Amino acid sequence: MPATALDPVTALVAIDLQKGIVGPPMAHPVEQVVGNTVALADAFRARELPVVLVNVAGGPGVRTDRSAAMAAAAGTGAGAAMGGAGPREFPADFAELLPELGASDADILVTKRAVSAFAGTGLEARLRERSVTQIVLTGVATSAGVESTARAASDLGFHVTVATDACSDRSPVEHDFSATTALTRFAETGTTAEVLALLPELAR
Repeated sequence: MPATALDPVTALVAIDLQKGIVGPPMAHPVEQVVGNTVALADAFRARELPVVLVNVAGGPGVRTDRSAAMAAAAGTGAGAAMGGAGPREFPADFAELLPELGASDADILVTKRAVSAFAGTGLEARLRERSVTQIVLTGVATSAGVESTARAASDLGFHVTVATDACSDRSPVEHDFSATTALTRFAETGTTAEVLALLPELAR
């Protein structure tokens, strides 16, 4: 289904587009995900709408069925970021946001240590302070950070739109299930072009 509307104060929330996450292979080209996110960020900034850049600096350390696989992937940093059990060592630049995002002092920067961008970060309060009632989500991974943040946002009463061509995952199966099934319970889904087409309807 295409995205149908944006509230007057809508924030862009970009999930985990950082050096330690986007290195391993993904289901979609990183250049597409980053390029679409940058196009959205530029358009939101031009309209003085909030842009939230989220990075992850560790996981909650809880045991899951995937903990062993996460531990095996920890050499690249990818495993711990998605919540494998126990502490992990990260490369020095693991949590650095991609420079293409053009982070500025006007952006809201959020560092999380869980899957959702709302868990223990104060993000809800920072959005409420700016009268935000809707978020547009991009980033990685679709079935983890993006979906978890969408669920949390919906539970908190925010409208949610996910730009699915500005998201990706480790496997196309996980991305496709999240984008076409799971996320549709908590959000509208659409393309970057559809979101950009809705922006002119908002007053500056």
